[in-house]
Amino acid sequence: MLKIEELVHAFIHSQCDFEKEVVLTNHFQADWEADLLIIDFDGFSHEIEIKLSKSDFKNDFKKSYTNINTGEKFLKHDKISCGDYVCNAFSFLLPMGMVEHSVIPEHCGIIEFYHNVDSWETEFYLIRKPKRVHEDPYWKLNDKDLFIRKMALNLLQRKMEIKGKHEELIFKNPFDIKKFK
Repeated sequence: MLKIEELVHAFIHSQCDFEKEVVLTNHFQADWEADLLIIDFDGFSHEIEIKLSKSDFKNDFKKSYTNINTGEKFLKHDKISCGDYVCNAFSFLLPMGMVEHSVIPEHCGIIEFYHNVDSWETEFYLIRKPKRVHEDPYWKLNDKDLFIRKMALNLLQRKMEIKGKHEELIFKNPFDIKKFK
């Protein structure tokens, strides 16, 4: 059984250009977490949501969010399709033939994959390009410096998580009151 981490690894190493794109996995942005976030040289951003089961796919259309200013509730894909969304485009990455293409909203791109368990090769097929929901570059909607600092902090936290799995780490409590002499 292909694990999501293996799928992500296969996708980014065969489909992304690290010299021209910022590629992030499990990046929290806007109101939800992006499985994959790709930002190209011009600031065009593309979120790719991975769905490995029909039930997980269907649940994506039930996600609702509340506007903190108005209290109004809205569905995730209504927000994306009207352009009130930080990314320029949104796609689903799905196992080949898992869902009928007609049930996927027109604004969403469709990327299907086939994983050969014998050779451990994974092939990706662009079925439908995503529509741009707006023309604003990612860096116009997000502070680039803050973004870089958050990336660095996330990298440090992940490093400590991995290190902590192999050895016991003891850190001082950062919330202790500092005493100055």
